[in-house]
Parts: sequence; structure tokens; C-alpha cells
Amino acid sequence: MRLRAQLAGMALAAALAVAPTACADAPATQLTGNERDASLYEYRQHLVELKGVVAVCAWARDEKGCDPALVGLDDRVPLSNAAQAERRLVRYSWLRVLLKQASTPEKSDTKNKPPANPPAQPAAGPDQADSKFTRPAKPTTGALLQAAKERLTGDITQADAAAAATQPAASADHSAERNNMKQVLAGRDFRNLKPQSASDSYLEKLGAWLDRLIASIGRLRATSAWVGGVLFWGFILAVCVGLIWGLMQLERRWRIRLVPEFDGPAPGAASARDWQLWLADARRAAAAGEWRDAIHFVYWAAISRLESKRLWPADRTRTPREYLALMAAEDPRRTGLSSLTRSFERVWYGGRAADESDYLHAEQIATALIEGSAPREGGAQ
Repeated sequence: MRLRAQLAGMALAAALAVAPTACADAPATQLTGNERDASLYEYRQHLVELKGVVAVCAWARDEKGCDPALVGLDDRVPLSNAAQAERRLVRYSWLRVLLKQASTPEKSDTKNKPPANPPAQPAAGPDQADSKFTRPAKPTTGALLQAAKERLTGDITQADAAAAATQPAASADHSAERNNMKQVLAGRDFRNLKPQSASDSYLEKLGAWLDRLIASIGRLRATSAWVGGVLFWGFILAVCVGLIWGLMQLERRWRIRLVPEFDGPAPGAASARDWQLWLADARRAAAAGEWRDAIHFVYWAAISRLESKRLWPADRTRTPREYLALMAAEDPRRTGLSSLTRSFERVWYGGRAADESDYLHAEQIATALIEGSAPREGGAQ
């Protein structure tokens, strides 16, 4: 019995040492319950998994780590890249037997362990030594597992070489697919197809960024409850600020009436009389030395010109301060009109004496307002 077990171990070791393609890789045409059709890629992945199974078994050496069921089904691998290529069956029965043997290391080790006190044997004579035949030592299970790993490594190398050999055929298939796609795109349905523009690409990137931002906010909200409150009240605050700003713009437009609904100036309004006439009266009064009247006329010349541009509705009942209030604060002409209004009020309503320098200063400001530019402040006040 012991001689029979040693011969079985030697046969298993010899089977592991032979080339992979020479062991149980016979062609097969029909599937059985223990086989499967596998591509070259799937076959290679299976070999990598089997190599890991052998490594775990060599480390664990128990029934769980060396379970033969971990080997899986045998593979039927195509010999070429053709659609109906012939397949070769690769069996793993040798690996299942080895894993079954490796799952009981104590029993096998006990059989191989020599006795503690071997019985004394008489010294062999020269005739007896020549008559006995020397038997080779039985390989250990660990050595068989190492040989299995080397065999699987060789199988992986062969699978990589086979995949590289079939790569040109795969490239040709892709070329045929590209030609078919070009024919489809050349059809009438895709005649007006245009490439994606830069703006579309930018909008797509912006949308992707917003998606990532919202997703990150959602993850942050899941971990921090205060984020939801901040987002809610921040949104409410933004809406309120937007409403207030919009109402202020509407109120300002209503107050200054940038586009008044009237066909012409109202009777008695400053713009009912051309600004050129007001300016001519001012210069005649200045020539006569009537500086108060000249400043009065030059002020209304500026008001008539601004009113004719529909900066405000024509209304003769307004005071100079009301005209000034109708001009927007950011209007560059507001500074000049304010200076002209102060000069006019001091002279006409305040009873202050005026001279030539006061008139020249007022005329300079009025001329700038009439021309539509921002006047420079200077001269006598």
C-alpha cells in the first residue's frame, strides 16, 4: 500500500510538470454540466483566479482554503478570433485532485513522518546492497502546490500570447464597424448633423459642475444638519434682496419718468419756448448789464433744453429744487445742474447782487448742460 501511494504521488508530480496544452486540452464540440464557453480574456482571468486559489491553499492548508469547488468549471477556449472558431477544452481535474489532497496536511504528513525509534536493522552486506533498488522520495504537497502555481503562470503567458496574435483580426473588425457607421451617418437622417459647438460644450461642463456641487452639498447636508438651514434662509434672503432692488428700480423709473407719455410740452412749461430763445434773452440782458435777469434767462435755457430731451415731463409749476430732484443721482449732469440751481436761487430768490463773473460762470455751466456734457465746477459762486 505504501509503495502504491508513492507511485501515485510521482504520477501526479509528473502530470504537473508537463506542458499545459498537453494535459487534458482536447477539442470539444458539446457542453456538459462541468464546462463553459469562455473567451480568451475570460480564460486568462480564470487562470489568474486559480493561481490565487492555489496561493491561499498553500498558506491555509485546510478544507475551506483548499475546497475543490473553488476551481469552478472547465473552459472551452476559442483557437482563433473568428465567429465560429473551433474551441479547445481545458480541464482542471488535476487541480481539484491536488486541492483535495492538500486539504488534509496532517494525515499526509503523518504517513511520511519517520518513526521516532526505528528498529535496528542488520548491516547490509555487499550482496544485499546491490540487490535492493533505490526508490525516489515522494514529493511533498507543498512542492506540488508550487508546481501548480508555476503551471498556471505558464498558462497565463500562453493566453497573453494568443490574445496578442488575434489582435490584428480584432482591429480589422473595428475598421469594418467604423465603415458601417460612416455609411449610416451619410444617410438623409443625419445630413444636417453638426458637431458640438464651444458654447454647448461650455454649458455641458457648467451643468456637470453644478451637478457635482449639488451632490457635494447633499452629502454635506447628510453629515451636518445646519447646512439645510443655511441654504433655506440664504435663499429667502437672496429673494428679499432681489425684490427690494427691483422695487427701487421701478420707483426710480416712475419718479423721473424717462419716457413720459405726452406729445408736446404743456402750456407755460420751460420747454414750450425754445432754449435758443431763452439763451438769446440772457445774452441781451448781459449786454445791458442786467446780470440778475441774465442769470434767470440762462437757467431757464438749460431747463428748457433738458426738458426737450424728455428727461422729465414738462410742468411749469415745479420749483428749481424739484427739477434737481428729478435727475438721477448717477447722472453726470446732476453736479452742473446743482451748481446752476444754487447760483440762480441766490441771485433771483435770495436777492444777492450779481456781476459779470456770476453770469459767465452760470453761462458756462448752462452751455455744458445744453451740449450734453458734464460741466466743470469753477468760477465765482
